[in-house]
Amino acid sequence: MSKKSETRALCGADLVVKTLEARGVDYVFGIPGAKIDAVFNALVDSSIKTVVCRHEQNAAFIAGGIGRLTGKAGVAIATSGPGVSNLVTGLATATSEGDPVVALGGAVATSETLKQIHQTMDSVLLCKPVTKFSAAVGASESVAEVVSNAFRVAESGRPGAAFVSLPKNIMSAATTADVLPPPSFSGPGPADREALKEASRLVSAAATPVVLLGLLASKPANAAALREFISRNNLPVVGTFQAAGAVAAHLLDSFGGRVGQLSNQPADRLLDAADLVITIGYDPVEYDPSIWNNGRDRPIIHIDVLAADLDNCYCPTVELTGDIAQTLPELTALIERVEPSPVSARILHDIVEQRKLVSASAGRLAGVPVHPLRIVVELQKILTDDVTMCLDMGSFHLWLARHLYSFRARQVLISNGQQTLGVALPWAIAATLVRPHEKVISISGDGGFLFSAMELETAVRLKSNLVHMVWIDGTYDMVGVQEEAKYGRKAGVELGPYDTVKYAEAFGATGLMIRTADEIAPVLKRAFDTPGPVIVGIQVDYSDNHKLFEMVDENSIH
Repeated sequence: MSKKSETRALCGADLVVKTLEARGVDYVFGIPGAKIDAVFNALVDSSIKTVVCRHEQNAAFIAGGIGRLTGKAGVAIATSGPGVSNLVTGLATATSEGDPVVALGGAVATSETLKQIHQTMDSVLLCKPVTKFSAAVGASESVAEVVSNAFRVAESGRPGAAFVSLPKNIMSAATTADVLPPPSFSGPGPADREALKEASRLVSAAATPVVLLGLLASKPANAAALREFISRNNLPVVGTFQAAGAVAAHLLDSFGGRVGQLSNQPADRLLDAADLVITIGYDPVEYDPSIWNNGRDRPIIHIDVLAADLDNCYCPTVELTGDIAQTLPELTALIERVEPSPVSARILHDIVEQRKLVSASAGRLAGVPVHPLRIVVELQKILTDDVTMCLDMGSFHLWLARHLYSFRARQVLISNGQQTLGVALPWAIAATLVRPHEKVISISGDGGFLFSAMELETAVRLKSNLVHMVWIDGTYDMVGVQEEAKYGRKAGVELGPYDTVKYAEAFGATGLMIRTADEIAPVLKRAFDTPGPVIVGIQVDYSDNHKLFEMVDENSIH
């Protein structure tokens, strides 16, 4: 290092990077450009690894995966204009899903903000509707303030995305400001004592109470606390898709299953029968209350870090706002409930028996193309404690969300907020960075795969040990099935074919195909034993997909 570089004053970009280091950031994901290159230059001399992506939207998706897996904000970075606008879908997804992300965007010089020049854009206004925090740094002395507050907002309450605009002249300007160290201890405590007493009275008095878990219930500390809460109080439990992994294996007989999209699941019977619903870490975006609570006159206990957004169909009787992991033991200690509900017990017994029948029937499905339930059965066998699974959006997502069981918090990453196509592969890349010693599998349809398939090059460059499974049917099936139910025909859902094996090989990855149901296990084993990214294609029989949207007996599969 030259003497000149040793003595030069810190500039705004240096302070951005030092603030990231102070927040414990290990990676940033993005694409450089002239309006943000000062930050990229400063990153070279930092402890942070810069991962160059092939599209800014995927950079935001990877950052969102980091956020969900660690609880700490992942960081995406893009240049001005279209660089920032390409982040928007990823930021909207992170906010809807409750995943902490901080996005940094380049901007023209402050003196040029109102001029119609190259890549001028009001990026703060653009990002405001899809983030919890959106602001521009106005001076080099305020860099640490704005960036630090972006992290605080992104990671607090129900997490989400934050955006910071970094004008190029401020990034190059000298600053005498310093990093603002985060507080050593911060965060909410348990809920109000009087609210806890009233909640315990309602739970103790209820005949058929049911627990409804949401995304924040699957945060590891919260999951540990709620397992004791459920078992000690003999409470039946259901979960949204995003709550996957919150219920432990020893509580499976108390778990009615997952709910979402439509009120047509076995677990919805428990919700229908409940005279009290206890929601934990739940947000209405996960499962619309107008579907499961419309016209119901029954008390609701809302346990979350935030007060509820009041709704005609979701107006809690008691709110226990505070740290969920601290609140649940306090509530458990106050509840006097010994016997389980006979009504709920009968419903749970039926669900357990139905679960066994579906699994046994699915294991015998051997047709070509392969039925989704046979794939689910085979995937269940490999979903051991050392595996992380990331799911995209599509019909396959509903089969997996409803029938695949996980007993480890944040083991299965599922999207249901914006239902964004293309999240699975970027999330899998994030998982390989956060959990390098685990097996990682991501799954998409053949439509959703191409939304982010260019990041396969990023995965190859990073030597990511991941397996990405593509369920192939040649359509946007989930849309098509719903269109047919509404209009009697499909519109705009047909896709052209592509060769997943050749696609993988073109990027330097390994490509494999599953031809029959009996090949699923051996091909996936080979895939996991192969270093680097592996793409596995499988032709899928979606002829039963209409049943995903009907009120039917799920045993009637063929």
